[in-house]
Amino acid sequence: MAAASGSGTLERPKTKAKVRYLRMSASKARVVLNLIRNKQVGAAMEILEFSERLAAEPIAKCLRSAVANAEHNEDIPEEELFVSACYADQGPTLKRFRPRARGRAGRIHKQTCHITIEVSRLSDDELDEARRRSELKDEGRQSRASSKKRSGGGDRSRRVAKSRAAEQPSDAEETSEDVVDDIQETEADVTDTASDVDSGSTDDSPTAEAAVEDTTVEDTATEDASGADAEVKEEEG
Repeated sequence: MAAASGSGTLERPKTKAKVRYLRMSASKARVVLNLIRNKQVGAAMEILEFSERLAAEPIAKCLRSAVANAEHNEDIPEEELFVSACYADQGPTLKRFRPRARGRAGRIHKQTCHITIEVSRLSDDELDEARRRSELKDEGRQSRASSKKRSGGGDRSRRVAKSRAAEQPSDAEETSEDVVDDIQETEADVTDTASDVDSGSTDDSPTAEAAVEDTTVEDTATEDASGADAEVKEEEG
């Protein structure tokens, strides 16, 4: 990439930058150059940044080189520059061939081009107009931001976070209530089980064993008495 600067007219100093032998046809480069012609440098850089054509990248490099030359050689800031001229010239064509059927060779022409971008300083009236437009844009942005704050639209994220924070304690309370209910049900089950165990242990107590022993003794005495009566009757007979 080669760069050159020219004085031009006194009112509009001009600075150039060139890209030579770019491996691209001039017709493809001209499509992109037509988009940035007579545009301010900032707007031209935005157009090239969002362009989908392959020629946008080398053209953007050439434009940055022209702006750097203007800042270094002419002491003109980037905000006061615009693309005054841009064009692409045809370069030498590289001839290649491709093998084809029956030993033939097909021609391949790889074209090249030379890109030139020229930036100039805006006039005083154009600078005043550009500054006025930028001030109007800034005022519009500030007014929109203030209107959003008044309407509460700008605090939407904070309101959403606050509502979520308010919902979290309720969820925690519901969870704690569920845990308490589970604990109470578990305690009730434990109490029922304990009562069943107590009732079973009462049946196996010493009082119940004593009652069983008394019944066994009475049955034995009754059997002995009946046996003695039978013996007495036999002796009398």
